[in-house]
Amino acid sequence: MDVDPRHYEQVAIKDNDIHSIVLSYLVHNCYKETVESFIACTGMKQPADCLDDMEKRKRIFQYALEGSALKAIELTEELAHDLLENNKDLHFDLLSLHFVELVCTRKCTEALEFAQTKLTPFGKVQKFVEKLEDFMALLAYEEPEKSPMFHLLSLEYRQQVADNMNRAILAHANCPSYTAMERLLQQTTVVRQCLSHDHGKEGLPPFSLKDFLKG
Repeated sequence: MDVDPRHYEQVAIKDNDIHSIVLSYLVHNCYKETVESFIACTGMKQPADCLDDMEKRKRIFQYALEGSALKAIELTEELAHDLLENNKDLHFDLLSLHFVELVCTRKCTEALEFAQTKLTPFGKVQKFVEKLEDFMALLAYEEPEKSPMFHLLSLEYRQQVADNMNRAILAHANCPSYTAMERLLQQTTVVRQCLSHDHGKEGLPPFSLKDFLKG
C-alpha cells in the first residue's frame, strides 16, 4: 500500500498492521511471556526465528545495563561467537563498562591493569584514542562521578551500550534491529520535514507501511 503522505488521513489501518507493530516492539525488547500471550490472543503467527534466543538476549541486555559486562561478553560469544570480533566499537564499549564498574567500586589498581591489557590495544586505531583518554582520565579523580567525564558512569551510558548490543545481536540473527514503531516514528519525522520544506509542491515520495512491518 503506497500512499502519498498528504493523504494519510484517508488511510484505513488494519488490525493486523497494528498487531505487527506491537509484536515487533515486544520481540525487540524481549518480553517473551507477553509475546506468547499476545500471539495467543490475536492468533498471529509466532516469529520463531527471533524468539529462540530471546531469553539470552534479555540476559545480555540486563548484564550490560547492570555493568556486568564480562558476563554480557561471555554470553554474547556463546550466542553469536563472531559478533564482537567483527564489531570492535561494540566490543570496546562493553569492555569500557567493566572498566567503569571497577572505577566506581574504587578498584583503581585493578581498573588500570584491566585498561592496560584489554582497552589500550584499541588505541592502535585512531577513532578509539579519544575514548581511551576520557576513560583513563577517570582514574585521576578521587570522586570520578564529579569529573568532566561523569556521563561515562551514568545509567544512560549503560543503557546506550545495552541498546546497541541488543540491536547488533538481532542484526546478526537476520532479524530487524529496529522495531516497526521506531521506523514509523523515523518516517513520520522525515515526512513532517518534507511537508514543511516542500509545502505546496508535488512529487513527495509514497509511503509503504509494509516496508516498516517487515523491517
